[in-house]
Amino acid sequence: MTQLTAFGPDFPFDYEAWISHPAGTGFIPKDLQGTSVAVIGAGAAGIVAGFELMKLGLRPVFYESAQFGGRLRSQVFEGSDGIVAELGGMRFPVSSRGFYHYLDLTGCETRPFPNPLTPAAGSTVIDLEGRSHFARSSDDLPQVYRDIAEAYNTALAEQADFPELQAAVRAKDVARIKAIWDPLVAAWDERTFYDFVTHSRAFQGLNFHHREIFGQVGFGTGGWDSDFPNSMLEILRVNLLGLDDDQRFVVGGVEQVLHKLWRLAPDCAYWPEGTTLETLNGGATRSRATAISRAGELIRVRDQWGNEADYPAVLATCQSHLLTTAIEVEEALFDQKLWMALDRTRYMQSSKTFVMVGRPFWKDIDPQTNRPTLSMTLTDRLTRGTYFFDNGDDQPGVICLSYAWMTDALKVLPLSDEKRVELALKALAKIYPDVDIASHIRGAPICVSWEADENFLGAFKGALPGHYRYNHRIYGHFMQDGFADCEKGLFLAGDGISWTPAWVEGAVQTALNAVWGIMSHLGGASAAENPGPGDLYPERAPVQLPE
Repeated sequence: MTQLTAFGPDFPFDYEAWISHPAGTGFIPKDLQGTSVAVIGAGAAGIVAGFELMKLGLRPVFYESAQFGGRLRSQVFEGSDGIVAELGGMRFPVSSRGFYHYLDLTGCETRPFPNPLTPAAGSTVIDLEGRSHFARSSDDLPQVYRDIAEAYNTALAEQADFPELQAAVRAKDVARIKAIWDPLVAAWDERTFYDFVTHSRAFQGLNFHHREIFGQVGFGTGGWDSDFPNSMLEILRVNLLGLDDDQRFVVGGVEQVLHKLWRLAPDCAYWPEGTTLETLNGGATRSRATAISRAGELIRVRDQWGNEADYPAVLATCQSHLLTTAIEVEEALFDQKLWMALDRTRYMQSSKTFVMVGRPFWKDIDPQTNRPTLSMTLTDRLTRGTYFFDNGDDQPGVICLSYAWMTDALKVLPLSDEKRVELALKALAKIYPDVDIASHIRGAPICVSWEADENFLGAFKGALPGHYRYNHRIYGHFMQDGFADCEKGLFLAGDGISWTPAWVEGAVQTALNAVWGIMSHLGGASAAENPGPGDLYPERAPVQLPE
């Protein structure tokens, strides 16, 4: 079977083929080679875009508000030798071919992520309403779980023509994808995930308890009740593109992918051999960008220390709300309809609580049950999802005690790291009453609440019903030919700009859109034998819903 990739469905374009083609992504006029362009944000979108802009012969100048890596943040436990907690992105589906292109360039190693009911997890415990079920695969669970999985698959087939649509994505059949997907956009933009489930014929034969289990445990990586209010289009894309399946983690932390790209010396059109993003930036990024304004035909960026520089193009990869709260952006740089879309973008909350333990003791076999001491755990308790990361029998292990979203994340928002650990341990003690997890903990815990970080204000976008038009505006912003002159030159990228928020592939794809946009803005173009996203956008653009 042809490998499933994140090809579309809104804009079916083969990004991996474009960036790996022998002809390259395009060219910049010779008189503009060496020109500086600003990149605001050194996360996945910023580094990928900067890497490709450097290859074109431009000088990406980076501005970073706080920490290199953005939401690809791998924090090392104090006192350890590289033992990390993945505070942001931690599981990467193999369908994300654009991201894996850059990961492969860096030589980073990946392994299967220990998701529930997968061989990588070893075993799973599902604890709902005070009852626990131990399983090594879905076959070990009660029939009700299989009934729910079958009902959801049936609902996808009946309401979204799912098998045929996914076959079209696998085949990269643009015409067939558009023929099936575009009508679904109109049909489902204003309907929620919960509506899709409850009004499907397959689920109407089940009761509320079935839907409750589905929300708590869900499919793939765990419960999805926090996504019930979201537009069903968000969930369809996740299912369709295999984003919740066959996931891997990066050994040693995903943040290193970006650090290695920062120091990687590719073949460039203008720069001498050995040139890297690091050398072009003098070894470090500039400080936080605090203002963006028009300066004649150029765009001026000011940093937090008052330093100003003018650029023919600027790429902003920060969360969209920062463009109205943290950065003073001249209003005329964006059309008012785009401002509306940026302001209406809704971000979801997310929290994680990690501890380091002396060794992977959870693998010890309990002689009474003949089962592992602890298992990957999904529960309706405060922790929601608990994951175990094995670095080797003679190395410290890592436990993600709790990974929670939305209301569950808000419950711990004002609490200290130590209090979060205490509450998580109390919740897990009700599932594993004979296991003293605390006795194995080493060092200080590591926690994150992305909504409390002034540089993010949330974990990732979660589009509500009716938000398709907003997403369409910001996603297509890289196509600037028809813009007023005062609106040209400032570009957007990041997973929040994409159709697939929360997945790094969305950051990569929008970064590459912006690369094409900047190249075109500066008078460059893609090779005829390797057309870029902007070249094919007019014929493959996302369907336009009436305003």
